[in-house]
Amino acid sequence: MVSVSSTRRDSVQSLERAFDLFEALAAGGELGVTELAERTGLVPSTAHRLLATLTKRGYVTQSSVSGRYMLGYKVVEVASGLEHRLSRLRAVARPHLERIQQATGETANLVILDGDRVVYVDQVEGSRRVRMFTVVGTAALAHTTGAGKAIMAYGPPGIATSLYSGREPLERLTARTLVTVEALEDDFTRIRRRGYAIDHEEHEEGVGCVAAPLFDHTGRPCAAISVSGPTARIVHADMAELAALLIDHGGQISEALGYHVAEVHTAS
Repeated sequence: MVSVSSTRRDSVQSLERAFDLFEALAAGGELGVTELAERTGLVPSTAHRLLATLTKRGYVTQSSVSGRYMLGYKVVEVASGLEHRLSRLRAVARPHLERIQQATGETANLVILDGDRVVYVDQVEGSRRVRMFTVVGTAALAHTTGAGKAIMAYGPPGIATSLYSGREPLERLTARTLVTVEALEDDFTRIRRRGYAIDHEEHEEGVGCVAAPLFDHTGRPCAAISVSGPTARIVHADMAELAALLIDHGGQISEALGYHVAEVHTAS
């Protein structure tokens, strides 16, 4: 007789293996069973069984000519809901990013949190001769970025512990990167007190960033806007003025997303 705990372990393992195949197909295009098995560390029979299930559900399709597998159109159908939300977020935030860039000359970013990473989903590149920018679609370690910390600071209590417990020290990118849960939680307290986050060369030496959170209609932090550039212009300049600008635009974007501001944060 199979125990409940054993069944749960097997179910989770099967799910992880299916996602391994899914991600291998996303990265590699059209692949055969043997190649997929090699890339995922699965035996061919297991890979074939999981592919049959994914094919049945429409997430994977098999070529009638080559017999190889590729992602199915069901992926597009499932992703359309996420794309709809991102499209609305971009549409609402874009005019504000443009105004922030015009006011500062620096690169303005729209960023979302994805687990322990952030993803840059829109950007207006700075107009200054020396400027910083990240390719849209690029991911970065959340604990090293102003935007990531701005979102996490307003998330569920103890979010740093839930995300990073047992993983300390966290990955260090520079001498200033925060690498403990305690350091992150202390920074989150400061962020909530002043209403904005600072990346003082924590992600990249010589680069600074100021970020403010965005809230959706439920009051949850759904994204962040940020301004990034050389440290001397971002962190060592009039940071309070820059922070106030971001908080103001962040509040306007949040209201447009359906959030009713209960408390107005002021930069200090």
